[in-house]
Amino acid sequence: MKMKKALALCLSAAMTMTLFAGCGSTEETKTADTAATTETTETATTDTAAADTTAEVTDVALKVWAPEEDMVITQQMMDSFQAAHPEYNITWDLSVTGVDESAAQLTTDADAAADVFLVPSGSIPELVEAGLLYPITYDLDNVASLYSENALAACTKDGLVYGLPSTPNCWFMYYNKSLYTEDEVKSLETMMAKDLGDGIYNYSCTLTNSWYLEAFFYAAGCTLFGPDGDDPDDCSWNDENGLATVDYLLGLVKNPKYVEDIDGIAGSLFMDGKLGAVSTGNWSGPGFVEALGDDLGAVALPTVTINGKTAHLSNFADYKCYAVKSNTAFPVAAQQFAEWINNEENQLIRYKECGTTPTAVALQDNAEVASDISTLALLDQTNYATAQPAISQISQYWTPVATLGTAIYNGEVTSDNAQEYLDKTVDDITSKLVAE
Repeated sequence: MKMKKALALCLSAAMTMTLFAGCGSTEETKTADTAATTETTETATTDTAAADTTAEVTDVALKVWAPEEDMVITQQMMDSFQAAHPEYNITWDLSVTGVDESAAQLTTDADAAADVFLVPSGSIPELVEAGLLYPITYDLDNVASLYSENALAACTKDGLVYGLPSTPNCWFMYYNKSLYTEDEVKSLETMMAKDLGDGIYNYSCTLTNSWYLEAFFYAAGCTLFGPDGDDPDDCSWNDENGLATVDYLLGLVKNPKYVEDIDGIAGSLFMDGKLGAVSTGNWSGPGFVEALGDDLGAVALPTVTINGKTAHLSNFADYKCYAVKSNTAFPVAAQQFAEWINNEENQLIRYKECGTTPTAVALQDNAEVASDISTLALLDQTNYATAQPAISQISQYWTPVATLGTAIYNGEVTSDNAQEYLDKTVDDITSKLVAE
């Protein structure tokens, strides 16, 4: 709610400035006759054309980071940005840096870092607290109208927008339509109860990975960092619902119809027709399409019933977003380029050429996007997902939860010692950040 109020104030201020800027018309101008208006317009057009040829051009240097697979398309968008902004003479510096590497490199050496880069929205809180990100203020009203509220909120801290959401970073479920019906994949219990035949597993996930395990705890009603994800001292994973979740997971991993996705084994089994369904993301889509063809289905995650409560698996939803470093020498041009590379037109280009799921709300009605089963499944799952907590304490989450998931899978956790394991996990998650 605080973010909404602050954003509203920013937008209100922007609109107010626009209103004042438009108050210079005189009464004489309003009452001028048609001939005079036409003559004035023609003169103005001529003067503008002449002015454009002598307008001052500003030298700008922008360093850009992009993942290796996006290098070609990023170069194309740099070229189109320059063509659209003749007021700049831009010296570009484009280099390869993955989304998962940018935050660490920015933290290590901000002076050498790119002006514009992709970063996970989950890293925004720590980067902002370290003073490393520039708030997006240029043309904020148009920026806000492009995205959904949830997408923009994921890139916002203390009421300021620090990133432009490029694509959702979330996982969903692929299934083999020759093994499961559309109705059967709505419930994990229904899926696990079905006999798919000898040598065929029913379901796979990665419970040893802390980016996957939380989906079961959220489905059971547990909270992480409080109900709103903003209380670093609160985690309810060791309550009654948490214990019930562990019991559910123990039953799942002991089921011979389940296979843990370690080192890509699930993808191979799935493409060979030896696995009914797997939870993964759209990065797996191309290989699955090639292997299964029309038998490939993609849907939001199924429901589970834990402790008498039935709910969809609710995983983390965050976004890969374009950000600008705080000490950029050209903050306006950097913001303009970040907004350009992520505008509706370029999101559609990126989707068509790279398969990147767009975040622009208007593109969800695009015929080509709407016919993509992976994109539809991803967008559908974001309706059930939980926003990854946007606080720096999230850095304390990953290792303890991966340890818990591994212990559950390896059989180290039992019904008798589950409380002990959960208490330690919660204590590790909520322990105070170690001072640098």
